[in-house]
Amino acid sequence: MLDKLFINGEIYSMKKEGEKFQSLGVKDGKITFLGTDEEAKNVSSKELIDLKGKMMIPGMADAHLHLYAYCQNLTFVDLSKVHNINEMINLMKEKVKNVKKGDWVKGVNFDQSKWKENRFPTLEEMDSISKDNPIIIKRCCLHAVVANSKALKMAGIGKNYQAGSGGIVELDKDGMPNGILREQSTKVFDDILPDPLKDIEVQKKIMQDVLNDMSSKGITTIHTYAAKIWQYNEDINIYKNFEKEGKLPLRVTVCIDELFEPEILTKEKLNNPYRKVQLGAYKIFSDGSMGSRSAALKKPYSDDPQNSGFMLFTQEELNNKILTGYEHGLQPAIHAIGDRALDMTLAAIEYTLKTTKEKGMTDEEQKNRLPFRIIHVQMIDDDLLERMKKLPLVLDIQPIFLCTDLHWIEDRIGKERLKGSFALKTMEKAGLIQTGGSDCPVETYEPLKGIYAAVTRQDMEGYPTEGFLPEERLSVYEALCMYTKNVPYATGQESVLGTLEIGKFADLTVLEKNLFKIDKKEIKDIKVEQTYVAGNCVFMIK
Repeated sequence: MLDKLFINGEIYSMKKEGEKFQSLGVKDGKITFLGTDEEAKNVSSKELIDLKGKMMIPGMADAHLHLYAYCQNLTFVDLSKVHNINEMINLMKEKVKNVKKGDWVKGVNFDQSKWKENRFPTLEEMDSISKDNPIIIKRCCLHAVVANSKALKMAGIGKNYQAGSGGIVELDKDGMPNGILREQSTKVFDDILPDPLKDIEVQKKIMQDVLNDMSSKGITTIHTYAAKIWQYNEDINIYKNFEKEGKLPLRVTVCIDELFEPEILTKEKLNNPYRKVQLGAYKIFSDGSMGSRSAALKKPYSDDPQNSGFMLFTQEELNNKILTGYEHGLQPAIHAIGDRALDMTLAAIEYTLKTTKEKGMTDEEQKNRLPFRIIHVQMIDDDLLERMKKLPLVLDIQPIFLCTDLHWIEDRIGKERLKGSFALKTMEKAGLIQTGGSDCPVETYEPLKGIYAAVTRQDMEGYPTEGFLPEERLSVYEALCMYTKNVPYATGQESVLGTLEIGKFADLTVLEKNLFKIDKKEIKDIKVEQTYVAGNCVFMIK
């Protein structure tokens, strides 16, 4: 007897395009039956669920986000809806009124490209918020911070300040800091700012609410990344405690940016549908972001000809970092946005495979290792594409970045380089495995909004009408694969997750409408009605 039997649905396996069933049965957390409603009449089950013709797909995933950081951000001033510098100042002033003199006040998620002024605030403007409280605002990409004089003073940043390697502190012509810090330099604030989630009760409450909300968006798996430089202190034990208490509504892979002991997944662990928490990749930053003009480009920025971005490491350092992680048994996952960063990352992966082979690693041993992960991959050219095709890679892509970047990316990199920007269809045709993520808190973690971006290449208002580089649009099936079928390849779990097949885990999402049968513009507004992890209902629309 089955535990659950779903009938009368449009159940898409995602194994291949168009394959669908009417009924699906679950026993002990796994799928044990797929067939027609007629066939289902011969199956007995403890619980019968009528899908009423609704679409069921494999549970959706977010392959790259920063959950701890997002939860921290919920305690700070949200600047994502601000339209100009004055609005930002007023919002921050409101917060200052509610804190003690001398307390830190932090704003997050600002994007100067959406402001009327289209620039970072000046030191004078930051000082107008408060002279008594240290004030910082962090850009939505996380790679740039603007501070007031009090914050600079508290961080020990004064005249002729020398930024360490991997960071930039901007100085004026007299050698005085102007309040703008980029990349690794931003950590001077993160090191001294109190972590709002240190209070365990606050932490549990905020994180539980967010995890539950993710379930309501149809998410059954997340890969969450630590970022030590910003004190995004992902700790696997937080999630294990939720799991012990029976309060974890999804699967969590925790990826760390320092060397750690790799988790060995036994066959038993791998095949246990109720196991939800595991360690994942070893995260390495290589460059910055396009929005803050710190992504490393082969040629200078079109709108900043003196600047070609920023590599955090030399080629030799990056080679050694990736090699060390790989030899430690870890899966390197490298942040690479610009084409120069991607070029150097591929060179480091090529070096790692060649060096480990010279040291005695066999082809078979390399083949059995998890693929290298490259995160973002926002700029490619023909040469980079050819090299990627030859390597064991999974590309962790954020289609939703398009919605923001399409408004200014041509100004940044010029028309010539534009065709390699978010080249999702080109990479799909090349046979590269792309997973879908959000980089939350940079963008929302709602997978359907990411799918919408991949298939329309428009912003949330439907601009531009024809889509940004429309030839790079994905089909609905291809985009859906990014958030379902493709994600388990990154963790070596494709035998148990990602598609609806007999023997695989019953992680399921039910949608109010069929994504294959509606106008693509509607996808972003579709509601999730039910979400299941290992056959257990974790969300049901009220």
